[in-house]
Amino acid sequence: MPAVLLGAGRLASSKKYLPASTECPNSHYGTHSSRRRCVRQIERMAWCAARSMHAPMIDVGALRKRAPFAAGVGFASVAGTTLWRSSCSSSKRSMPPFACLGISTDSRVKEAVQTEKAPAALGPYSQAIKANNFLFVSGVLGLVPETGKFISDSVEGQTEQVLRNMGEILKAGGASYASVVKTTIMLADLKDFKKVNEIYAKYFPSPAPARSTYQVAALPLDAKIEIECIATI
Repeated sequence: MPAVLLGAGRLASSKKYLPASTECPNSHYGTHSSRRRCVRQIERMAWCAARSMHAPMIDVGALRKRAPFAAGVGFASVAGTTLWRSSCSSSKRSMPPFACLGISTDSRVKEAVQTEKAPAALGPYSQAIKANNFLFVSGVLGLVPETGKFISDSVEGQTEQVLRNMGEILKAGGASYASVVKTTIMLADLKDFKKVNEIYAKYFPSPAPARSTYQVAALPLDAKIEIECIATI
C-alpha cells in the first residue's frame, strides 16, 4: 500500500497531536481561527484515516511548513478512500462479489419464456430465460408440441422439428434465428453430423452463430438430437 504523506513524525512524537480515539474529531472553527490550527486539525483527521487503513506513514513534517495544505491533500485522498470502503462495507454487505458488473443476480431481471407452440419442459426448467438482453434457450428435442411424441425416428426428421420448435421459442422471447449467437448440438451418434449440418445450415443466416457439437452417451427419451442456443434480444 502506498505510504501516506502526513506529518507523522511530529504526530507520533507528541501526544497532544494524537486524538483520544481512532474516530476523527469534528472540526468547528470560528471566523478568526488561525490557519495553523486548521492545518493541525486536518493532520489529526488524516492520521485517523491512515491508522484505520494501516497505511505506513512518511515523516514530511518539514513539508508542512512550505506547503501548509499538503497535509490536506493527503487527508483528502486517505479519508475519501476510507469513507468509500466504509460505505461499501456497511451498505453493500449483502451484495454478492462483483455485483457492480453488468450481470445482475436480481431475480426481477430474469423472465421465463413459455409458448405452447413448442414442446413443454420435461422437468423443472423453463423453455427459455430472458436476462440481461440475452435469451437462453434450453435444449430442444424433435417432439411435436401437440402430441409430445417424436415427429419421426430419423435424425433428419428430428433435426427439422428441433429447429422449428426452437424458432417458436425464439419468437416468443423476442428473438429470431438471425439473433442467435451460440448453439450447442448434442448427437446420439456423431456419424449423423453431416446430415444434421445440411439441415441446420438452412435456418441460420450468415454470419452463422458460434457452435459446439458433441456426441453424448444418451439423450432424453432416446432422442437422436438435442440443440440449445443463446440469442440476443
